[in-house]
Amino acid sequence: MAENVELISLAKNPVPSGPVVGTFGGYDGQPMRYAIWQATRGPRRGTICLFHGRGEFIEKYFETVADLRRRGFAVATFDWRGQGGSWRSLGNPRKGHITDFAEYEKDVLRFMKDVVLPDCPPPFFALAHSMGGNVLLRHAVKPGSWFDRIILTAPMIAFADERVGVSQRLANIYAEAASVTGFGGTYVYGGSDAFEGTDKFEGNPLTSDRERWSRNKAILEVKPELGLGAPTVAWLRAAYRSSAQIQNPDFAPDVKVPVMLFAAGKDRIVSTRAIEEFAMRLKVGNLILVPGSLHEILQERDVFRQRFWAAFDAYLGVSKLVA
Repeated sequence: MAENVELISLAKNPVPSGPVVGTFGGYDGQPMRYAIWQATRGPRRGTICLFHGRGEFIEKYFETVADLRRRGFAVATFDWRGQGGSWRSLGNPRKGHITDFAEYEKDVLRFMKDVVLPDCPPPFFALAHSMGGNVLLRHAVKPGSWFDRIILTAPMIAFADERVGVSQRLANIYAEAASVTGFGGTYVYGGSDAFEGTDKFEGNPLTSDRERWSRNKAILEVKPELGLGAPTVAWLRAAYRSSAQIQNPDFAPDVKVPVMLFAAGKDRIVSTRAIEEFAMRLKVGNLILVPGSLHEILQERDVFRQRFWAAFDAYLGVSKLVA
């Protein structure tokens, strides 16, 4: 069961006003936590569907939700299966587990049909980070997309070499072999229950903004049930398989929805080079490099976030905001 439906509010991370919070049934009927907010300013511009990265949760994006609402957008978001306040399939809820990224895709279908289409104003746009970007790219090659445009921050097209620690080929072989021999539900080599990137600020691979890093850590200190440890071997295999599909040279030209990709200049989680190469193959898309930024662009220092928002506003035709 999903037991963490309520949104957690902190003094430095208050819940944006007026949320509608609940659960919807994923593709297999399991409960997935979602939240919807209406825009706080006009003109009304439609709905941003916000898709998180691995290990993230709705509370981490309250600041982004507020930024979007001020721009005239409603916001709809949900926690991926296996993380945040959504259902988790293994006895150890800290394990980030999935067997196929198609499961995430099918949950997006249910989210759109059961939550967004009935209750949110069109047009619809997608904003996705990291693993969420991988899932949204899988969707973008299929006919009949709900989204007019897709914006991706540091999409997981390939892992950064620093992330893996060994050769990508060896890590892929390990994930395949361990999965087929019955170890799919175990942590990847060296993995544990520890929350990623929260041990200490210095040297963390996620953000160079101490205040936002501390804020995100504080959420997990108050509600550790939202957090996630390392991925399982099966998740790693599924990630490699999905990334291989996206890296196929024939994939990018088939993307049917206009896409704007943001790559972080100092990313140690996903490969910036893979994002750049993918962008070059797109027929309907463009790339913005954010030099100096670590992986989580929307959790970064203002100098990096402002670069994102300037490009976002230009892309979606948002006029200059009045403070």
